Amino acid sequence: MSPKDKELVWFAGEVKTPPFSSEARIEAGYLLRLLQKGESLSLPQSRPMPSIGKRCHELRINDESKIWRIVYRIDEDAIVIVDVFAKKTNKTPKAVIERCQKRLKQYDAI
Repeated sequence: MSPKDKELVWFAGEVKTPPFSSEARIEAGYLLRLLQKGESLSLPQSRPMPSIGKRCHELRINDESKIWRIVYRIDEDAIVIVDVFAKKTNKTPKAVIERCQKRLKQYDAI
């Protein structure tokens, strides 16, 4: 990791690693590494999530039988991983949005 790279911050005990296939795990790792290096991602890999908060986005990871989402926020010094879930509809569930907002509030309070 280069000194210029941003740290990946996971909510310990909150965000669980999903049962990705090997290919999906590699894709997620590759995209997160690009974010750490300061690259901006856009559709189809990532989209903004202003409903969660400023600088929030979701990565789209297509897997064998599911479509995973990794919700993250780009901070000056870190990429904060807020949630990982399987998306089953076109709309992000309200419970996911609220959970992400709560976690970010907790993170910012620290």
